[in-house]
Amino acid sequence: MTTYGGSTLQGTLSRCTWLKLAVLLVGFGEVGARNAPAANLPLRGSRPNILLIITDDQGYGDLSLHGNPVIRTPNMDRLGLEGMRFDDFQVSPTCSPTRSALMTGAHEFRNGVTHTILERERLSLRAATLAQVLKAAGYATGIFGKWHLGDEAPYQPERRGFDEVFIHGGGGIGQTFPGSCGDVPGNTYFDPVIRHNGRFVRTRGFCTDVFFAEAARWIASRVGKGPWFAYLAPNAPHAPYVAPEEYRRRFVGRVPAGTEGFFGMIENLDDNLGRLRKYLQRLAVDRDTLIIFMTDNGSAAGTKVFDAGMRGAKGTPWNGGTRVPLFIVWPGRISTGVCRRLVAHLDLLPTLAELAGADVPAEVRSRWEGRSLVPLLENPEADWPERFLFTHVGRWPRGADPDQYKYANCAVRWKRYHMVSVPGQSKPGATPNWELFDLEKDPGEQTNLAAQHPDVVQKLAQAYDAWWDSIRGCLENEQAQLPQQNPFKVWFWEQFGPSATAAPDYPLPETVRWAPPEGW
Repeated sequence: MTTYGGSTLQGTLSRCTWLKLAVLLVGFGEVGARNAPAANLPLRGSRPNILLIITDDQGYGDLSLHGNPVIRTPNMDRLGLEGMRFDDFQVSPTCSPTRSALMTGAHEFRNGVTHTILERERLSLRAATLAQVLKAAGYATGIFGKWHLGDEAPYQPERRGFDEVFIHGGGGIGQTFPGSCGDVPGNTYFDPVIRHNGRFVRTRGFCTDVFFAEAARWIASRVGKGPWFAYLAPNAPHAPYVAPEEYRRRFVGRVPAGTEGFFGMIENLDDNLGRLRKYLQRLAVDRDTLIIFMTDNGSAAGTKVFDAGMRGAKGTPWNGGTRVPLFIVWPGRISTGVCRRLVAHLDLLPTLAELAGADVPAEVRSRWEGRSLVPLLENPEADWPERFLFTHVGRWPRGADPDQYKYANCAVRWKRYHMVSVPGQSKPGATPNWELFDLEKDPGEQTNLAAQHPDVVQKLAQAYDAWWDSIRGCLENEQAQLPQQNPFKVWFWEQFGPSATAAPDYPLPETVRWAPPEGW
């Protein structure tokens, strides 16, 4: 048994036979950079401050940089133009799975995450997280916003490597589901009650404004004290589509009814991003800070307006459900340009560990399925071997045999090919009905090439079967017992009394109120 950064790894490799799977690594398309880095210095061990921003349910097409006709995202666009923009960046189809893979460098199923609720969102306690790796390398670590990898005490971010914790519960503010996944009672997007280092505080303002402001406050407190990692994970633009009125009304009559708040939340996010970048400049840490911007899955509501010519959305195995933005910016140190290699959320942990100069134990590193993007950040023409990427939406019924859903809502990516098991025809226990698409010629996935390329179908199907066999022993949450109450409610009542609610007029003590940092 090995303990690393507070996480215990025991028996994982014996139960999860994924090391026996020969996973090939794939390159895709061309890479081109407009400008070389201003400083010809190696990135390995450079130890920048790290600001990782991940928005919730914003898809690839939900940025003006990618052609969206209704929203304006100048600050997000600027990130895409000032750094390396990875144009074929793949994540998982829903929230917890992507966050699990991001935090561990391994597919979510290897971490026991097959859903977003019902205890199946809990990140295995055997997995070491990105925060633990960076903390062991001497970084201060903070999370602001959404965790969604387990609400029970052992799974909370303060037990998974984060020094500073400022989060809501469950998958969204005010959401509650059977089991432990849920927020405090009656919570809302305006003036939300947030759990800050184990104590609840009443905040003032819109939730996204609050999360950015608190991240700014913590970053300011770290100036001159060594490198830091800020994981800024707002719940926007996740449903319900609630935005400040000044943002919502911009879209009235311009977008389908009910989605005005979705687009308003995105423009509010963009304004907060611009404000935070200016704040980093005032703190004089902008030149020492690497910024990563990404989203957690395909668009939830934006596809009703624009999906960049792709098929599918959040919760589907199509490219529109898994292709999202990835912008990596470090002024003077990273090339500006567009990289079209096939990269994934699995790659961020190895990347940041290399940048931090982290001395990662072999047992932890052996779990990683991703690879460092540092070679591409230093030289977009660098060699990038082939790979397979596997997608499965999961979310089969509680108590069901996962093998009955092996081919339901799944896909394999290899080179320019994307092979999808059509959800409507892959019923429980059915054999797969694989469809094959050439994303270079058919980005909208309309022309099935399976009959023309049976050799490719066979190759990808064999890889998928081997992968499925390798993850079956890792699905540790499938039979988890559901607690009677979610922990955030229990902890809230313990702090304020069993009759307390989180309604805006609830008189929380002044000692636990919150205000934005001075100068924000």
